[in-house]
Amino acid sequence: MRYIILIFLLFFNFSYVNADAIYNLIKIPNLELHKVDNKNDIKYLVSKKGFVIGDTNNIKCNGVNKNDLDDTFNKVQNNLRDYSSNFLKKINLKFVVLCKNLEISGINTGGIPDNKFRTLILDLKFNQKYFERMIHHEIFHMIDNSYPELFKKNKWRELNNKDFSYAACSTCTDLLGLNLEIINGFLTEYSMSTAEEDMAEIYSLLKTNHKETSQLIKKDKILIKKKNFLVNSLQKIDEKFIF
Repeated sequence: MRYIILIFLLFFNFSYVNADAIYNLIKIPNLELHKVDNKNDIKYLVSKKGFVIGDTNNIKCNGVNKNDLDDTFNKVQNNLRDYSSNFLKKINLKFVVLCKNLEISGINTGGIPDNKFRTLILDLKFNQKYFERMIHHEIFHMIDNSYPELFKKNKWRELNNKDFSYAACSTCTDLLGLNLEIINGFLTEYSMSTAEEDMAEIYSLLKTNHKETSQLIKKDKILIKKKNFLVNSLQKIDEKFIF
């Protein structure tokens, strides 16, 4: 009996230290290690109690349960496996935090990238129609944040018609549509919000719906230029990169 108690105490202490170590690494409380993917060295962490973080406590997310993970985890892992460990290291992504009902400043969002802490937070309950696209969309933001010199927004803006202007921020507009369609050099309504979101939308659509997206892009001179801009920039990070 004494040995059983000792083993239990050792396990408890190990779990506590592990949770504390995770917090020290990425500054998000109440996380548990769910899985380490040896194929690309991503560590998947889950929040079972939820958390509130940010300098003004403006980022909130609820905890997940086994059913949530059973429903969606494989989608997350399979999409992340599109990237090699070397590429993920270059863009500063090491940890993926899984929770649900993610919001920032009261606005629901599918994911929040944090290059400083090498972390991507994902909402497992994000609209499943766009869920896989969302993963790659947020990964692009990590790419962009890691290599801003390759994705200069002023160069990107010059690819659009001269009479077009983006909004000041992605939440400063009601352009929220995510359906795939050509709109004068854009693939979705949301693409028209900011240069960053435009890049991320094209990137995510080429990653998840390559055939249809490529066919649409061929019909629009502006979109052809935008795709070439992305490919050329991405190949400077990884010369083997292809959509």
